[in-house]
Amino acid sequence: MYRLFICALLMAMALTGCTRPEKDIWLEAESMESLGGWVIDQQSMTQMGSPYIMAHGMGRKVEDATTHITLDKAGRYRMWVRTRDWTRKWGAEESAGQFKVAINGKQTKGIFGTEDAEWHWQDGGMVWLKRGVNSIALHDLTGFNGRCDAIYFAADRQEVPPTEGEALQSFRAEKNPQGEIIDAGEYDLIVVGGGIAGCCAAVSAARLGCKVALIHNRPVLGGNNSSEVRVGLSGLIMQQPYPNLGLLLDELGGVGHWTKYEATRDPDSPRSKQIMAILEQHPEKIQHNAGPKSNYEDEKKLQLILAESNISLFLSTHITQVKCENNKITEVIGEDISSGQRRVFHGDMFADCTGDGEVGYLAGADYRMGRESKAETGEHRAPEVGDQMVMGTSVQWYAEEQTVASEFPACPWAIEFNEQTYRPITRGDWDWETGLNRNQITEIEHIRDYALRAVYGNWDYLKNRSSMRDDYANHELQWVAYIGGKRESRRLLGDIILCEQDLLQSRKYDDASFTTTWGIDLHYPKKIEGFDGEPFQSYCESDEIKPYAVPYRCLYSRNIENLFMAGRNISVTHVALGTIRVMRTGGMMGEVVGMAASLCHKHSTSPRGVYQQHLGELKSLMQQGVGKAGF
Repeated sequence: MYRLFICALLMAMALTGCTRPEKDIWLEAESMESLGGWVIDQQSMTQMGSPYIMAHGMGRKVEDATTHITLDKAGRYRMWVRTRDWTRKWGAEESAGQFKVAINGKQTKGIFGTEDAEWHWQDGGMVWLKRGVNSIALHDLTGFNGRCDAIYFAADRQEVPPTEGEALQSFRAEKNPQGEIIDAGEYDLIVVGGGIAGCCAAVSAARLGCKVALIHNRPVLGGNNSSEVRVGLSGLIMQQPYPNLGLLLDELGGVGHWTKYEATRDPDSPRSKQIMAILEQHPEKIQHNAGPKSNYEDEKKLQLILAESNISLFLSTHITQVKCENNKITEVIGEDISSGQRRVFHGDMFADCTGDGEVGYLAGADYRMGRESKAETGEHRAPEVGDQMVMGTSVQWYAEEQTVASEFPACPWAIEFNEQTYRPITRGDWDWETGLNRNQITEIEHIRDYALRAVYGNWDYLKNRSSMRDDYANHELQWVAYIGGKRESRRLLGDIILCEQDLLQSRKYDDASFTTTWGIDLHYPKKIEGFDGEPFQSYCESDEIKPYAVPYRCLYSRNIENLFMAGRNISVTHVALGTIRVMRTGGMMGEVVGMAASLCHKHSTSPRGVYQQHLGELKSLMQQGVGKAGF
């Protein structure tokens, strides 16, 4: 009987074309044909060497991510899934993000995302892949941010793939070669970062005759003002000495991005009166933080960029390499966060609008992180001893009341709240802020994940166990950010480093450019009575300032000759960052950078050369502006 069974098995294997697999199969999760309800997260791509996908369902299971593999021969493989148990590091006994893998409609053994706190290869056991087309699916079990980097089908059933570091990167490159780099062309200005500052820099330069590449590592433009993060635009525009700086912001956002507070800052101006009249008739146009997706007008930003014939737009492209010669950047290489396709961009001038100063960092630009000491800067609000504290990352959220009651799953892996510590609210605003004492670049996954534990833990307690649970029975969690809204990380250093004294004493510089109006608004970790864990909320302390025109020399690198910067990574101290970091102000920086880049192109000079030899011409451009009047 045994011999008959073996003969039958061998005959079946022959009929199906089965032999020992000839090669391994590598599957990048972010490259699956359909992501279903899973989302791509590239925030830790520099540290991990790859993006990953995540089942961000806010407690509701998301649709499967699916793809297909076609084989010439059937075979048995050992399956490895690169994943992590993202809540285990906090001592959770139950895993938040759990999922299964299905092959040809049948779920394999094992639940993934349940073993190790760090990224690792979880053993999926032996699996059978048939000759022809095989379907692969990631099946979410919880809706709470299960994550997958890659799936590896090993022909050698004894092989254990390397877990981290250079060994992992070499292994990934061997099993999943990226292929040739596509030449994306040559440009007068390459803008990296498609937030408000980057969009304005690209449009400004394009309208003044430059050939521009705008590169952004998310699928939508806007950065913190996109529907992915949902922070409203702040800061006044169209100020002296250059009242036409900021008109471009109206094209980008329009009246929908104004609040009554901002309009009343200058109540007697014709512009403010016009805005107030519109907002009184259409209060739905007032933009708040953590609002509905439509408030952030992703499509309007996209159409503004696409309308400029001089701009080539590259979305979902993360810059991974920067090449320099003689202190000048010559090219940057970007990787598509979905397909892995690499492109090389050649340029004369570059603008780092990434927020994290990533291009400058890769180029070797001088930078700072954290707080300078009072002895170093002489600033009143600087600490006595410098440290690495920064303003943190906000993960905002909101809930809405429905006509019927809704349930929310228990979250035993989240922050534990009680009657003293929970927050009875339906919207998490800017003050849901984490990571102020952590590295906002290398620890961003931890920072974001801790914020998620705060949001879900609070909502779980509010809905299921609090004394107010009956009042919130009909409320349902509608949106939670998974892309963190950062305030501070690297600050690239220019020929001038703006400091508190400049602002408070209204120091005048001959290259005064965009005007900052927001107070010196600094954030600190908030202590909640009865809660002893890592802070998950912040408070702010703000000193009002008079409108102040910031010197142009804060907008270019002091040691990389062809590098501009715009946004929160410009040349300022930690204290001065408190005023310039808001997005309308950043947009005006971008306008100025675009103007200066056009002069670099026109006169074959550097950003510093514009200041030294063509400052009068830059002032004329700032006086004229590049935006169009009206909303």
